[in-house]
Order: sequence, then structure tokens, then C-alpha cells
Amino acid sequence: MNRLIFGVALLPVVVAVLSAGPPDTKRAGKVFPYPVQQTVLDNGLRVISIPFDSPGIIAYYTVVRTGSRNEIEPGLSGFAHFFEHMMFRGTEKYNKDAFNDVLKSIGADNNAYTNNDATVYHTLASADALEKIMDVESDRFMNLKYTEDDFKTEAGAILGEYNKNYSSPFLSIFEKLYDNGYEHHTYKHTTMGFLKDIMDMPNQYQYSLKFFDRWYRPEYCTVVVVGDIKHDRLISLSRKYYGAWKRGSFVLDVPQEPQQPKEKSVELKWKAQTLPIIAIGYHGPAFSDKEIDMPAIDLLSQYVFSQQSELYSKLVIQEQAVEFIQGGQGDSRDPGLFTILTRVKDPKNIEMVQKEISAAIEQAKTTPVSEKRLADIKSYMKYSYAMGLNNADAIANSIAHYISMTGDPESVNKVYELYDSVTPKDLLAVANKYFDVSNRTVVLMTQEGAN
Repeated sequence: MNRLIFGVALLPVVVAVLSAGPPDTKRAGKVFPYPVQQTVLDNGLRVISIPFDSPGIIAYYTVVRTGSRNEIEPGLSGFAHFFEHMMFRGTEKYNKDAFNDVLKSIGADNNAYTNNDATVYHTLASADALEKIMDVESDRFMNLKYTEDDFKTEAGAILGEYNKNYSSPFLSIFEKLYDNGYEHHTYKHTTMGFLKDIMDMPNQYQYSLKFFDRWYRPEYCTVVVVGDIKHDRLISLSRKYYGAWKRGSFVLDVPQEPQQPKEKSVELKWKAQTLPIIAIGYHGPAFSDKEIDMPAIDLLSQYVFSQQSELYSKLVIQEQAVEFIQGGQGDSRDPGLFTILTRVKDPKNIEMVQKEISAAIEQAKTTPVSEKRLADIKSYMKYSYAMGLNNADAIANSIAHYISMTGDPESVNKVYELYDSVTPKDLLAVANKYFDVSNRTVVLMTQEGAN
């Protein structure tokens, strides 16, 4: 599956030969070959173990299916990312310093990340520290405690993080693209949230308590442990440390995005020096391990926008009109944006570059991809993914992604079976279904004051 840089899908990178850890012979032929054992506790917490030949090492992930998608109240965006920070503030049992001391004592690498659909907490540590990890992790998920002053301090830090990140023209243009591309759905705001909401965040201490109580509940969480692990012991410890965690009652109702009636075009001026940047977003499909649209549009993105494409060859290599061009759609629980990004070397070529992109898309609607080319793309994507599963942390991170999409770790194998079934006709179909002019939003960033 494609990974995202600034919201744009890139081809995965082959990182190693898949040699560590014996695959399950019963799963032969599946892209994810390792055995997955899963137990659901009485309170709804899913606990998954994936044995892997990494003697003495485990990756311990907690996937919270709560991201910026869950921020449905106006004026209160950015709280999923905020709790990625606050979860390191400590509890009565393990305050911030004690929490860090425990991690140091077991030599653990511990961090977290947030995206549109999930917040993921991850630890890489020795296998014999499993019980201590479960003790501190369950404690902070069940008993996080922070003062209003702590809250305001972290809210100020997030404003500083926003200002630092959005000094990049790329992040700023994507913020503008999604803000204009969506009218109602919560994908309208980025993971960090709207600036006005971040500035008001210090005043929202009471809401932060509500947010934590609403989403940090066992039915929204999955614990994944990969490596030197026995499932029976993991479940026994899970019942010991997580068994008292109570279910919540809040039900999410994300506003659905209506069909876009006409093209949107936005001009954005950048105060610092920059070459022109073009970002184009077409409303695309949601992730699915049952429907063909998402796998088909993913394969199409590689055909039209990869470094082996005719468009890349013409604009980057032959004409040297742009520094780069990328296009694709990252996975998302609800319909996302297929995003195209390029930076133009000379402002006089902006119109020409836009016409070439449109021409490549129109060609994709009418000219079938050859069976050979499609097979090559499928093979590259499939084996690049499989060959990256070469350590416990990479395996846990991959499964965390599919859990965040569907809640089901087997989605990885289901979706790659769909990839195998995609035909040239399917690529034509999704190109015609999604790449309509009325379905796109275009943002052009140019330097302020430049001719």
C-alpha cells in the first residue's frame, strides 16, 4: 500500500530481503505470511499477537481508531493530535518522570503518531519487559491525569509545532487544498487542526476531558504485539491489566461529503521565496478490502504518475519543466482526495504543465493499460510491500495501518487479493468515475510579488 509524503502517494521502497522469521505454511501465497492470533476481551479491547523470529525483541503497538476524522464539533479540531502529546503527561501511578524512567530502565524506544483515522502508540523493547510495558501502557490509557496548567502548556507547544510545520509551502498548500476540497466532512481540516482552533485550544480544558473520556475506550483500541511472544501469556496479562477498563457510550456520526458540483480553483500567495507549486485534488474512493475502486485507482496512480510514466518522463526529464511530479491517494476510512503535486521551474510554464497533467488523465480514461504493464506494477507493489516486512516493528506498523482502516488485520491479505484481480478495464472505469473536471479542486501557490 502506498505511503504518504505531504499527502501524496509514493511507490514503496524495497528495504530488505524477506528472510527473518518463518511464515505460516497455511498462509502460503498471502502477501502477509505471518500467523495472526486475535482475542477480544469482554470490554471490547482487541488483542493481537504475531509471532516473529526476533529473539528477545517485541514491538508493542496500541491502535486507537480515533484521528482528526473524529473531530466533529465546530471549533474543536486538532484534539486527536493533542492527545498524542498529552498521553506522555503521566498518571498518579506513573507521573511523567516515572514513565520515562521505566522506559529507560527497560531500554525501550517509545513514540506515537496521529493521522486522519487513528492515533498509534508504539514501543520497541525486550520481550522480557512485556509485563512492565503492559502495566505502564494500560495505566496511561485508563488513568491519564493532567492539570489545567499542564493542558495549557501542551496547547502552547502545539501552536509552536503548527507554526514550525506550516513554514513549509508544501504543508500550507495541502492545508488549503483540503480546506477547499471538502465542505462538510472532517477531512476538511488537517491532523493538526485549523489554526484558529489551535489558538483557542488553551481555553478548552473541559472539552479535552470529554474527548479523552469519549474516545480512549477499549472498544476503539487494539493492542498488537509482534515478535518473541506467546499468545496465551499475552491474553492472560491483558485481562490482568486491561480487564477493568470500561466501555464508553459515544457513537460517532461523521458528516458525509456531498458530490462536488463544479471545479474549485484557489490561488495562494507565499511570502517567502518559492517556485510555483500546483496541488490538484480529485474526490476518490474510501479504503475497502471488498470493492475494486481503491486498489484500481492505486494501481492507476503508478501508471500515470510514477517515475516510469510518460508524464514524468516528459515534464521532469525531457522538458525539465518541473522539479518533480507525484500523484496518488492514501488510504482513508471515508472517501479521500486523489492528490497531484508538482513544482514548476518557470512561472511561464504553469499553464502548459496543467494542460499536460489534464492530457495524461484524459488518456487514462480512453487508452487501456497493457496487461504486461499492469502485471509489472502489481508485482512491484506487492513484493515491495512483502520485502519490507523484515522486522517486528515494520510488521506491527503495517498491521496497525490496516486495523485503523477496518479493525481487521486480515484486511491486508484481502486487499492484495483485490489488487491481483484488477484489470485494465477497471483502471479505465475508475479514471472515468473519479477524474472529472467538476470533481477536482486546484490550488496554485506563487510567490507574493513575483511576476
